[in-house]
Amino acid sequence: MPTASRRHRRGDTPPPRTGSGETEVLRGFLDYLRASMAAKVEGAPEPQVRTAGVPSGTNLLGLLHHLTFVERSMFLGDEVTDWQATFQAAPEDGVADVVARYREAVERANEVLDGCDDLGAPVPRPRVRPERPAPSVRWALAHMIEETGRHAGHADILRERIDGETGR
Repeated sequence: MPTASRRHRRGDTPPPRTGSGETEVLRGFLDYLRASMAAKVEGAPEPQVRTAGVPSGTNLLGLLHHLTFVERSMFLGDEVTDWQATFQAAPEDGVADVVARYREAVERANEVLDGCDDLGAPVPRPRVRPERPAPSVRWALAHMIEETGRHAGHADILRERIDGETGR
């Protein structure tokens, strides 16, 4: 395991100071976590970025690959049949590819959210399964903050184990 030196440490970015409205606060924190997650994966070296850092098999690139599917499922209505498979990026996918796909999914998700004025309304996405209606925008934002934050914490540990890089 590498020893982190000062040259490997990044400056920490504090949580956002957003507007006072609920929507601004929720979206501000989600975007902050999304940016932190992408930054944690960017520049990570191959093959360590896809090497399991813990016995469960979790790897840094796989976390971002998974979050891409979560964004697309939650806000764009994509159906995922095997969530476990989303934790592994394809061998031909490099760091830049996975980061670009994640950022594109986030951009498309934000376009959907930009049209949402009522946090209590369902997320306006195509219904994948009519028997399973879309959650409220408020629930979707809270869930995505939880999901992204949890995996960002995993990514913090994995990245530090790879090359000593720390910070948000």
